[in-house]
Amino acid sequence: MTTRILATIGPNSLKEDILKRCAEADVYVFRINLSHTPVDEVAPFIEKIQKWTDVPVCLDSKGAQLRNQNMADNDADFVEGSKVNIHFAPVVGDAENISFTPLGSVEQFEVGDTIRIDFNGTELNVIERLGDRCIATVMKSGRVGSNKAADVDRDVNLTAITEDDEAAIKIGRDMGIRHFALSFANSAEDVARMRTLCGPDATIISKIESLKALANLPAILEETDDILIDRGDLSRQVALEKIPFLQRRIIAMAKAHDVPVYVATNLLESMITAHAPTRAELNDVVSSLLMGADGLVLAAETAIGKYPVEAVHMIRSLANTTRKWTSHSSIDDVLQF
Repeated sequence: MTTRILATIGPNSLKEDILKRCAEADVYVFRINLSHTPVDEVAPFIEKIQKWTDVPVCLDSKGAQLRNQNMADNDADFVEGSKVNIHFAPVVGDAENISFTPLGSVEQFEVGDTIRIDFNGTELNVIERLGDRCIATVMKSGRVGSNKAADVDRDVNLTAITEDDEAAIKIGRDMGIRHFALSFANSAEDVARMRTLCGPDATIISKIESLKALANLPAILEETDDILIDRGDLSRQVALEKIPFLQRRIIAMAKAHDVPVYVATNLLESMITAHAPTRAELNDVVSSLLMGADGLVLAAETAIGKYPVEAVHMIRSLANTTRKWTSHSSIDDVLQF
């Protein structure tokens, strides 16, 4: 099977010439990330992609993800030792105020909770609960931008499919979309609910990015069409150095269930700003393919990167070369590939 490339569409790639050039590299789907796409922009995005190419569109849900809301001037510096109000209602954030979606999630925060924002960014520790907000101390300084993913150091009840997801899915269905990705697919029941919304003819890609997903992986594999290993969000809950080994085990389990599996996060991260990837990134891509990955996901590389077309062509070139490789390939064979 030809390696599937899932290319994320964003400000730097939603252009006719770029989409057409990416399509020439046999992109499997163009992915619209609903975490960064307002519902009112979904239909215009789809219309442009469908007008300019024949490549299918995949809508990727927000899912059960905690995110901060808009910040004044796009970001704010949080200083260690300072106090921050975590509001239950939406506010425009600054160095002393912040709010999160989904609405209602913050009301579950308790004294002692640690909230981490944007991977290695700011850490907040809740010290007090009031009627309309929590008060937290900044434990780790950092700059907080708008709409950044966050997590809490314990289980918080978050809906698997948000109201915005449901609205976007309906738009997609009405426009002929048949590929959908479920973020934070924590159980087979989550996947079944997604299938009910998307229709029996839809292809559901379940994203494996939490400890709950790992615990329920066999059942998820029975319910889903495809899976996607999101190494970024998974590393929020699992030690970073364990990710390579979890990737190997998840791929093996998917292959045993005959379920296509995709790998995402940081594949060609340097190509967001550089014309060529690092040698380590090249090895990561090829290693993922040799493990048995059926497809690879480009995210920021094609959404906001300077070289979206080059990133797609690099993945296609590596995939084509990997198909020629065998354990018996000689140095001369490799040089001739």
